[in-house]
Amino acid sequence: MSTPASVRVLEMQMLLLKRIWKTNLTLSFLQPLLFFLGMGLGVGSLVDGRSSSAAALGDVSYAMFLGPGLLATTAMLTAAGESLWPVLGGFKWDGSFEAMAATRLTASQVVRGQFLWLAVRMGIAVGGVAVVLAVHPDTRSWGILPAVPAALLCGLVFTAWITAWAASREYDTSFSNVQRLVITPLFLFGGAFYPVDSLPELLRPIAWVTPLWHGVELCRGFTLHSLGAIEMLGHVGVLVAWLIPGWILCDRFFARRLYR
Repeated sequence: MSTPASVRVLEMQMLLLKRIWKTNLTLSFLQPLLFFLGMGLGVGSLVDGRSSSAAALGDVSYAMFLGPGLLATTAMLTAAGESLWPVLGGFKWDGSFEAMAATRLTASQVVRGQFLWLAVRMGIAVGGVAVVLAVHPDTRSWGILPAVPAALLCGLVFTAWITAWAASREYDTSFSNVQRLVITPLFLFGGAFYPVDSLPELLRPIAWVTPLWHGVELCRGFTLHSLGAIEMLGHVGVLVAWLIPGWILCDRFFARRLYR
């Protein structure tokens, strides 16, 4: 039985990963561990010491509040890092996408293979966070298991839109602005570090429509076992609604660039 075309793209990327997999896995565990120790436990000890914090955080510790948010933000950051310069490089610098298009692979198959690869990359990074949360007794929960695919769905939304943007660019001059003006504000104001309700009223609706907030709420709801079926379907529906047009744009921009 022949290998699906998109899996062949993933296989090529996995062969490259074999050279650095030890470093990649080590960093995927150490980075969230250090961040969680500094923010979840360090800053968390100060937050938990305030009498008003329990009500604001839903009667959970700050570490328990922060941990699920790190799953979604890690997926977003990984998607952004792997969907900007590497994608433009595949067209402009190393020519890997043109090489794929010279075979029987179509543009849409290349896109699906790229998404599979980024899902693996995000899975490694999010898996490192999940291990850290499972090790700490305050954040240990069976809800981490469904929270991981929820974080990956959130990350795929950013993968789709950022990959489409990178595929439409001739130069990388705008990439740093994507990081500064889109990814960093979402990282800070997407609900991972504090409830969105604490933002000014004018900013709350903006946060509520972002895919990161829905990803954070999904991960937090699963981990805290506080997510109802209707609420879960609502968050998933919004993420899928963000994902589909981004995916369509990826197909369009890849085809335009590969067959021009």
